[in-house]
Parts: sequence; structure tokens; C-alpha cells
Amino acid sequence: MRAVVYERYGSPDVLELKEVPTPTPKDDEVLVRVRAVSINDWDWGLLQGVPLIGRLMSGVFRPKQPILGSDIAGRIDAIGRNVKRFKPGDEVFGDLSGRWGGFAEYVCAPETALALKPPAMTFAEAAAIPQAAMLAAQGLRDRGEIHTGQKVLINGAGGGVGTFAVQIAKQYGVEVTGVDSSAKLDLLRSIGFDKVIDYTKEDFTRNGIRYDLILDVKTNRSVFAYTRALSTNGTYVTVGGSMLRLLQIVFLAPLIARISKKKMRVVMLKANKDLAYMIELFEAGKVKPVMDRIRALSDIPEAMRYFGAGNHKGKVVIELSA
Repeated sequence: MRAVVYERYGSPDVLELKEVPTPTPKDDEVLVRVRAVSINDWDWGLLQGVPLIGRLMSGVFRPKQPILGSDIAGRIDAIGRNVKRFKPGDEVFGDLSGRWGGFAEYVCAPETALALKPPAMTFAEAAAIPQAAMLAAQGLRDRGEIHTGQKVLINGAGGGVGTFAVQIAKQYGVEVTGVDSSAKLDLLRSIGFDKVIDYTKEDFTRNGIRYDLILDVKTNRSVFAYTRALSTNGTYVTVGGSMLRLLQIVFLAPLIARISKKKMRVVMLKANKDLAYMIELFEAGKVKPVMDRIRALSDIPEAMRYFGAGNHKGKVVIELSA
């Protein structure tokens, strides 16, 4: 099979399209012919080998897993003898974080990591959903405890997580403000944001407006800046960003809660937990993935470079031929 592999850490230039052996599913796995795969922040970080602490798991000197890609959608080609939920021919999707291997024509996956793809959902749409939508749902519902009447702000609103988050948030009858670059503001308005802020012209932590819930995709400010933007008893939730900023939030959250009653929380992703919820919203027409630059497998290095520049709108999805 063809796969995009990397044998050393670095820029997208180290990615190469190669012929590699097709994997064989274990007893509790299925073999999926990949029809679409999307790019996530983890792919970008693993490609570069950052943060350095992550190399303890991914390989100190060179990557242990030479094929990136976790959010996949495709058709089951073969199953292990213990698999009960699926059969060959089923169309499935899910997040393979920790295993990866999705930047390829075939990948093995445990049956527990997959869900049946609804017939009305394209493979590209399915591949866009798993990680970004789970972070959005778990950030807003589980950690943010979103409820009717709140003022919500999403920082980094034009990427995968943010474009799902606004659609989820609007189900709760809240006012949502999105923060991103000027190039993405029209998109934000079109998908439901009530207000938008161009971060190059305005600092939402200093404009005097307070929010009941902040969902942060970037985590690029100090913990004290975020508390300044929260209303009394407000909640700040981050889904990723600078490791130093994340550690600052983890260590200072108890002190901030004691002094100000404001809650600072970090989402620890539970992969695929809310796929059924997202399928429900999709089939009801309440959520539609926002996708940018659907490409071929051979274009993954270019797609990764585009993703790393941060100019993409929604999810960057690579669609493989049938």
C-alpha cells in the first residue's frame, strides 16, 4: 500500500510517499481502507518532535510510529476473529490517537475506536469530526458546563475545534463571540458566531467585556489575562496550546478558584466519547463540518505545511480515491 511516512523529526519536508506493507488486523482489530483523513495539532507536534517531553512516548531520537494521522474514515476490508460490532463493507470513522497510521491507504484499528458512518455523511465530513468535535463537546459540556443564557467566547475560533464549538454552543441558547484573524471573520459570522473579534486589532482580555465561559484553542496568554476576561464565577477551559501556559493553568487553578471563585480547567481528551452525540447533531442538520483544502494522499506534505501556517479554515481534510 501507499503511505506518507517520516523517519526523522522535522518540517513537512521529511514526509515521503512510499510503498509499505499492508497491515494485518489483530483479533480485536479491523482493517480499514482509508477514504479520508484529517490533520490535527498532534500530527503537527509529532512531526516536529515537540514538545520534547512528548518524545518519551513517540521516540526520543526518531519516531516509533512512522505514519501519522489519527482521524480517519473509510470502509472495513477485513476483521479480526474477535470483532463483533462490524463486518467487512461497513463504513466507519474514528480517532486513532496513540496509534496513528491514518496517512495511508489502509490502517488497522481496534473496533472500540470506531463508529458506523451515517449514510448521509461523506467520508470527508466523517474524517473531520472525531478529535476536533470531541474537544469542542467535552470542553463546552463536560468541563465548561455550558447552559442557557451565558456569554461564551471561543479563542482560535476559525479552526477545527472552534467551528464545531460554535455549532454545539448554539444548541444551548447562548451568545457566542469568536476570536481569530481578520481573514476568518466572514467565515465565523456565516457559521453562527454572534460577535467576532480580530485578535490583531483587539485584545479580548483587555476590552472590559466579561464572559461566563471561555473555550480556548490557543492558550497563548497568561492565566491572569484569562481570569480578567471572566465574569464572576466564570469558567475558563483550554483544549490545548503552549505547554508552559497549560502547566501554569494546572498549578494556579486551585489558588484562583480560592481567591476569585473563577474556574480554570484543562480538557483531557476522551477519544471518540461523544461520536454518537455528534452523529445525532449531524443527522438533525444542527452541525456541519467546516473543511478546507481537500487533497490527495500525495499532497499531505503540502497540506501539513498549510496547516502549520495556521491559515486554514475549519479542518484540513485529505480525501483518498475509492
